[in-house]
Amino acid sequence: MQNTAEYTCAYCGEINLTFVDFSAGIQQSYVEDCQVCCQPNVLFLVIDEQTLNIEINSEPEN
Repeated sequence: MQNTAEYTCAYCGEINLTFVDFSAGIQQSYVEDCQVCCQPNVLFLVIDEQTLNIEINSEPEN
């Protein structure tokens, strides 16, 4: 089971690694600071129930 996912920072474009809590549901959103530029990213995750593949998108926090 995959418990991490990569996302691109909405501010600096760098790749970040985040941990995914499968017990939080198949659709999740939360704020995480970029590991490079420290800006807050709103992460939107969707987990495929059958394959457990993770789709993750990021937006700047307003």
